[in-house]
Amino acid sequence: MTTSTRGASAPAVLVLEDGRTFRGRAYGAVGETFGEAVFSTGMTGYQETLTDPSYHRQVVVMTAPHIGNTGVNDEDPESQRIWVSGYVVRDPARTHSNWRSRRSLDEELTAQGVVGISGIDTRALTRHLRERGAMRVGIFSGAAVADEATLLAKVRAVPQMKGADLSGEVATAETYVVPAIGTKKFTVAAIDLGIKGMTPHRMAERGIEVHVLPATATAEDIYAVGPDGVFFSNGPGDPATADHPVSLMRAVLERSTPLFGICFGNQILGRALGFGTFKLKYGHRGINQPVQDRTTGKVEVTAHNHGFAVDAPLDAPSDTPFGRAEVSHVCLNDNVVEGLRLLDRPAFSVQYHPEAAAGPHDAAYLFDRFVSLMEGQRA
Repeated sequence: MTTSTRGASAPAVLVLEDGRTFRGRAYGAVGETFGEAVFSTGMTGYQETLTDPSYHRQVVVMTAPHIGNTGVNDEDPESQRIWVSGYVVRDPARTHSNWRSRRSLDEELTAQGVVGISGIDTRALTRHLRERGAMRVGIFSGAAVADEATLLAKVRAVPQMKGADLSGEVATAETYVVPAIGTKKFTVAAIDLGIKGMTPHRMAERGIEVHVLPATATAEDIYAVGPDGVFFSNGPGDPATADHPVSLMRAVLERSTPLFGICFGNQILGRALGFGTFKLKYGHRGINQPVQDRTTGKVEVTAHNHGFAVDAPLDAPSDTPFGRAEVSHVCLNDNVVEGLRLLDRPAFSVQYHPEAAAGPHDAAYLFDRFVSLMEGQRA
């Protein structure tokens, strides 16, 4: 990514790898950027989306037409920086208004060097991605704008998301601790593959002291903290490349330590159990995805951000090296696996985001389910 100063009046062009282009105006920093074009259907929570490490190397298209109305505050980021490679909106807010707002979204994008584009038909772009699938894209503005053949060649030279090993690029380099809120009841070792700030907070609310470990952590590192449970976080990239986290999870499963995984952590559990993973055509991103919890029959509206999924049988439990496993949650839009559960060991995972800082909060009970596993193991 190369950027220069803010320039909302600068011309900008978005170029997809299949040659389709959209012309608009610069939004945020001026320059050029590349990534995988994906769309998010959330009408709120843009600040959480931008700072979610799972969006590393992705250019996010917002399907909601008006973005930036509430500006940017200092309380809602899910990490220390914006992780999206680029940002695409139709109508950016001309003014921002909220009692917590500190600056405009345009100013924040500029300050962090995030190249964006506004004033394009995001509905047409979203329909194109739904029909053709997520693909590589470039955004060019100001002096970076050139003839379309030159820009297209740049886009096609960018690495694809399939085969990308990215979790190490977003994970913490050093272990840190999020203390329990109130009385400490449990200790959890959390493997950071791109963890969001709200995740350890949701555990802390339940009396859990969370030790967040780097993606390179070993089994010895995990058990050195004396965990009652182990957590594997969300994160970016292709789970097929995540051989170390898979080996690490198998070591945890061997010891029957209560285990919970979210998003990338769900894919890691799938691989640890012997299932494959595959890339979805355009993924699930947004805060309005219907998922059924098959253990209760309840349907939840949930927050998602994943472009890969686990390939596991939906119709019956499967035999794995760690006992029987079943699909516990499924997306009602397309029958994609949204959760796994071991029947003979205390381990489960979900593909979506129950911490959901921007909402909805239908799936918050999953943290209580993790607590129940640890209580059961202790008993």
